[in-house]
Amino acid sequence: MNLPALRGHNEALLLDLLRGAGPAGLGRAELAARTGLTPQAVSKITARLGGEGLVAEAGRAVSTGGKPRTLLRLVPQARYAAGVHLDRDELRAVRVDLAGTVVAESGGPLDFGAGPDAVVEEVVRALARVGSPRVGGPRVGDAGVGDARVGGAAVGEPGGRPLLGVGVAAPGPLDHRAGVMGRVTGFPRWEGYPLREVLARRLGVPVLLDKDTNAGAAAAAVGAPAGFRGASVYVHVGTGLGAGLRLGGEVYRGGRSGAGEFGHQVLLLNGPPCRCGARGCAEVLCLAAVARGDLAEAARIVGEGAANLVGLLDVERVVLGGRVVQAAPEVFLDGVRRVIAGRVPGGGPGSVCVALAGAGVAEGAAELVLGPVFGRVG
Repeated sequence: MNLPALRGHNEALLLDLLRGAGPAGLGRAELAARTGLTPQAVSKITARLGGEGLVAEAGRAVSTGGKPRTLLRLVPQARYAAGVHLDRDELRAVRVDLAGTVVAESGGPLDFGAGPDAVVEEVVRALARVGSPRVGGPRVGDAGVGDARVGGAAVGEPGGRPLLGVGVAAPGPLDHRAGVMGRVTGFPRWEGYPLREVLARRLGVPVLLDKDTNAGAAAAAVGAPAGFRGASVYVHVGTGLGAGLRLGGEVYRGGRSGAGEFGHQVLLLNGPPCRCGARGCAEVLCLAAVARGDLAEAARIVGEGAANLVGLLDVERVVLGGRVVQAAPEVFLDGVRRVIAGRVPGGGPGSVCVALAGAGVAEGAAELVLGPVFGRVG
């Protein structure tokens, strides 16, 4: 048995429970009961986590006759993660704590078509503004994570806290495992660009690269009911139309990182040409409706595509996000719910949960970095 891996697994279980409990915290006995660990094991692990600054006392529970139980809580400020959303025309960067709370953010216009070098410079500057690695800071190979600058202080200096890494969410297609961009529709200069490696070298911290829709799926999972592990889909309506899938509690990317091309399912044979080369794709139909101001029709098209996924994968939860949805949330909620209710066999409005995303793609990119701390793969 791999004892270090087992120890890490048990630590992640406890941290995940404490994160879910919030500031109120949980007692050691409750932690033992929920995880199946012995009280002695819980005491040893929480003492170790306390020594690392990750766990602290949250006071005492109300006595029921015996000695009041000591409650433990997660210390959100013990570690941070950063997330970046690269859209085709804007950039947003955030720094979040272990609870997923945004403590700093920065955003502005972006010309994705300006090419990789220009965009990398914008990312580095945005991260500097949210208190993540400084421009011109340590490089990979010259310094490790422990030397990265966070909030203006090096880790280990008073006021410094370790930055676990930076998650970058970008338009697909891309290779999540290799950290390399694919041939983004309309932006051929990005094909084959090693964005993860370049940013890691510039920032001096670990970097994770994923599709914007997968990051959105990670953010949407934070707002899911406790313990929910059913199939869910995050649908993003912005400058494009895409989706991130979450199956069995993890983001599903597919063997080639290509899962979730929601916008390029054909809904109208011989319909208008799409920029992907096909005709009648959901994306071209939806964006055309948005352009002419018919948001109800755009919502209906999103609903038809989502209903296809519900039928194909038995999706239980559909989460809607992106700037177009944010501009008219009730229109999209109502439109998607109506379509799904009419198409799901034997289903009514309550058979599939349709909800709005509670966090953005940048937060989701940071959440992908935090995932391993709490025992989640993606």
